[in-house]
Amino acid sequence: MLARSLSLVVASAFFATISFGCEAPPESKGKSSSADKAPEISGKKTRPGNESKHSEKNKAVAKPSKPIPPALLAPEKATEKAPDKYKVKFVTTKGDVVIEVTRDWAPKGADRFYNLVKLGYFEDIAFFRVIDNFMAQFGIHGEPKVNAAWRKARIDDDKAKESNKRGYVTFATSGPNSRTVQMFINFKDNTMLDSQGFSPFGKVVKGMDVVDKLYKGYGEGAPRGRGPSQPLVQSRGNAYLQKDFPKLDYIKSASLMK
Repeated sequence: MLARSLSLVVASAFFATISFGCEAPPESKGKSSSADKAPEISGKKTRPGNESKHSEKNKAVAKPSKPIPPALLAPEKATEKAPDKYKVKFVTTKGDVVIEVTRDWAPKGADRFYNLVKLGYFEDIAFFRVIDNFMAQFGIHGEPKVNAAWRKARIDDDKAKESNKRGYVTFATSGPNSRTVQMFINFKDNTMLDSQGFSPFGKVVKGMDVVDKLYKGYGEGAPRGRGPSQPLVQSRGNAYLQKDFPKLDYIKSASLMK
């Protein structure tokens, strides 16, 4: 069971998250979230908190909607096999982050990430659930139509071969065989996630100091915290986040490195 090794408080919060159909890593003891199951932080109830002043840096992300590339609405075609190893550079509102992916760690997860990057999926993607001393979760698209297209584009689980150590990148889930587009970067060693179905597919090899600077002030997601509601992010996209959570950081673009 996903929450077997967690406290009763964490377990109840975790299943509440599943009931909302969100993906997330389990929560930490003390806080809880309603997002696609991301891991939980030990010591606080968190899964993937509200201010009104806009950050100048993040304002640039709030731009008018533009035509959606057809490929982003056709997940059934995103099936290319990834290289055995590859690197991806995220340009974020806090700086650049480089992730090295090893396909053998989690083949299905590595293939999905590779295809998302090639499609140009990671443009103005919010780090919508950032929990201090736990993890930073991202992956819900800023366009609701894209979210609707990928919502049921699930991939089967990969058996965990690596541990959820600091800097390692892992897909969030909402139960067995439910991974879609949400993932998280571990702020610390979250080894309690290893036996819960969270299989890392890559790790940050440059820019972990950038990840550490991501805005964490909103905390856990609604309804158990002050942060964004995953269902509302799914249905309203970046318009919702930019209005109600203006301090969030974003992935501005992602590219495969040669």
